[in-house]
Amino acid sequence: MMPTDNAVPSNVITSSTAGPARLVVLVSGTGSNLLALLRACQDPAYGAAVVGVVADKECAGLGHARAAGVPAVVVTPRDFADRADWDRALAEAVGALEPELVVCAGFMRLLGEPFLARFEGRILNTHPSLLPDFPGAHAVRDALAAGATRTGASLFWVDAGVDTGALIAQVEVPVLEGDTEETLTDRVKAAETPQLVEQVGRLARVGKGSL
Repeated sequence: MMPTDNAVPSNVITSSTAGPARLVVLVSGTGSNLLALLRACQDPAYGAAVVGVVADKECAGLGHARAAGVPAVVVTPRDFADRADWDRALAEAVGALEPELVVCAGFMRLLGEPFLARFEGRILNTHPSLLPDFPGAHAVRDALAAGATRTGASLFWVDAGVDTGALIAQVEVPVLEGDTEETLTDRVKAAETPQLVEQVGRLARVGKGSL
């Protein structure tokens, strides 16, 4: 789980505020990565704190936020006239929480130009493949269909493309004989979550000048 050369862009976590780096986490599902981040943030040495969770629908991940006493907001696309209005509302909801990093943790929607422009260089995402291999929503299925012998998890800075941003770190997971989409997904997730936790903490501490 080594960082890449693109791990710390010059514009990340430029706030001069004291205390841990402020994280806002975007979720759409079970929130297992969010839960891991919440647990990591309980250690003051981690260097970050989840200050808000924003979802595109009611989901289990919001329950982790509420149980931890973290503000949880739902911004549902169907409540808006078009995609651009939703993007602006999402950006406003996240902006109100004053994040220094925005972490997409199982967030299943592409972020539009209004959001990307507001938080440029501060949005990261995790993806279940060794990018640039197998971008998109079905990475594990696509790896199996292609007969890949290895896959993994990538952490990267979000840009306007689909899983095309600069890499932060990757961890490799072998594809085993007899693997199904479920078994391989489970093993990728087991590697993805600690990588996310490790690298978010590292970025937070580097950005705050403590390393």
